[in-house]
This record gives sequence, structure tokens and C-alpha cells, in this order.
Amino acid sequence: MRPSTAYVLLEDGTRFDGIECGAPGQPAVGEIVFTTSMSGYQEAVTDPSYSGQLLTFTFPMVGNYGVRDQAMESDRIHARAAIMRAAVDRLDTPSAEQGWVSWLRSQGVPAITDVDTRALVRRIREQGAMRGGVFPATTSEAQAREMIEAEPSMVGLDLARDVSPTEPIVLGDGDGPTIAMIDTGVKRSIVRNLRARGATVVLHPCTASPDELLSKSPDALFLANGPGDPAALDYVVGSVRRLIGRLPVYGICLGHQLLCRALGLETYKLPFGHHGANHPVKDLTTGRVEITSQNHGFAVVGPDGAKTIEEDEPVRWETEFGAAELTHINLYDRTVEGLQLRDVPGATVQYHPEAAPGPHDALHLFDRFVGEIAGAG
Repeated sequence: MRPSTAYVLLEDGTRFDGIECGAPGQPAVGEIVFTTSMSGYQEAVTDPSYSGQLLTFTFPMVGNYGVRDQAMESDRIHARAAIMRAAVDRLDTPSAEQGWVSWLRSQGVPAITDVDTRALVRRIREQGAMRGGVFPATTSEAQAREMIEAEPSMVGLDLARDVSPTEPIVLGDGDGPTIAMIDTGVKRSIVRNLRARGATVVLHPCTASPDELLSKSPDALFLANGPGDPAALDYVVGSVRRLIGRLPVYGICLGHQLLCRALGLETYKLPFGHHGANHPVKDLTTGRVEITSQNHGFAVVGPDGAKTIEEDEPVRWETEFGAAELTHINLYDRTVEGLQLRDVPGATVQYHPEAAPGPHDALHLFDRFVGEIAGAG
């Protein structure tokens, strides 16, 4: 066995030794989470939803097909570190432009390999997601604990401002609807799927006012994915509340949570979140089960204050904007995965229908979104 050159430390004091393989000598702290995806490692670390987090991969070998520019979900890596069992630095596909480990190093991102990720993930599943860090072996545990303790909790944390544009950005000039998107950290593949269906997408800063969101005469409002606690984004929720009923409103992931909060519903922190590309979700409208891609740490509370829904029934919330009906439910833990507004136009899904990475079971939802927008015009 190679001697340890780095280690992972959790805030409860649990330590996992390994080999430094990313940016040398660089510590990283934040919330440590895990993803169960077997591929799509580049898409994962460049997803802005992982801002403020260190990403543990449950699949043992990571990096076996390299990286390429086309797989970028944003302009940079947002995960603060990569934690792996067996990192490899290969270019084994014709499209590979750089090795995974070489790329992490060139981007200044800490990474660690040879970690017992099964034990690490088991600890997180038992104790819940917690703060932690990746540290070079030269960093004492006392120093590491101080850095971890100085890191704020994800609960109550607004990270959307860190990943949102400062000015509106117009993408596309299609013959379909114009969509105003509150960009709290949108993935490129979400925009790409909307544009492929003829939509023109206007990305707005998360701080945009209702008047600014209406400035391009949009046909709909779209709420994007993103990092952090939805309860910390009351300024976004306030803007959305003023537009519900005036425009069709759709949300994905964090956007789902924000629209639900705008309706008056509550959100809560999941024990260890949903991160991966193999999560079964039942569509209560069709009765079909879709395997979905997910990346979130918060969920929406049920109609009676319950955190889970026990029956596969389209239960309803009564809100000041009318009825909201459950349309999708997570079959792992029975949490809310989607709503349809019944008295005003709008809908949400908690998962990622763009499936980057992940299965394509839910891509049809983009057809539904764009079709409903056209029908409401």
C-alpha cells in the first residue's frame, strides 16, 4: 500500500486516509455529500448545485474515459473537492481531451483517491450529511477541525448569488416561446433542451425584480436548479409570488423548492440528500416509474406537515393561488418530487429531466413544459 499523503476528516472526528491526486497541498472544506452515479463525473463537478460541497463518488473507478469541453455543465468546477476510491487519468475514448486527474489538478481542485468510500458513505448515511474537508497529510487534525468548524452549515446558506450572472443573458432566437429564467445556477443542458425545442431563454440574475423579469415580454418564467438552502432565498420567492398567475411558472430542483415556497409550502433538509442517476420516481399522472437524475439536499413538506407521502395518490395542497397537486413521488423515501398547479399555469419537478448525467426517461418533460407554455399563450 502507498503511504497516505492526504485525508478526509468529518466534523464528528471520523478520519479516512488516502492519496492526494488533485491540486497539491490545497485543503478544501464544506459539506460532504455522495453521488451514486456510475458515470458523468465531469458533469457532476461542474454542476453549480454542488457549490459549497465536497463530492464523494460511490462508484469505485472514476475518470476512465477522460474529460471533454462538451461535457461541461457550466464554465468551471463548482464542487470544492473530489473524493474517490480509485481515480484514474485515462483518455480511453475518441472524444477525450484531457485526463480526469490532470484536469482536476490543472483547475486547482483538491482531490483524494484510495479512500474507503464505502465506509465514508455509510457514515454519512447513518449520521447525515455533515461538514468536513480534504487535507494534505501535513495539516494537523487540530488545524483541520478549526477550518471545518469555521465553515457555515448548509442550512440557511444562500449560495445562489455566488453562481448567478450579474446581467441578463439572452440565449437563442428560436421561433418558440421566450422564457425568463431566474438563474440560481442553471445547468447548460437545461438551457440546451429548452432551446432545442425552439425557446429563447433569457437568463436573469437571481436578484432580478418582477419588472426586470418581465422586461423581454416573456411567455413563461422558469426557475432553475442551484445550490444552498431554498429558505435563504426569500428575495427570489418574493419575486416569484408577484408573477404566479401572470405567467406560467415552472421549476426544476431548487426551482421546484422555490416555487413551492412561493405558494406558501415549507421545505426541510434531507438527512443526506438525493445525488445520483438511478433514483426511481413514480409519475402519478401516467403510473409509470422513471429512473431519474437527482442532485438536491432539501425537499418539500407534504400537505399535512408530513415529510413523506405514504400513498401513491395525487394529494393536494390548498394555497392562496389555488390547488397544487402532487404529480411525482420518490420511491426510495416517499418524498415529494413534483407538483402541478391546478388553478394557475405552472408545474415543478424535483429531479433533473435533462439527465446530464443520467438516464433519459424524463426528457419528455421539456416537451410538456414548452407545449403548455405555447398552449397558455
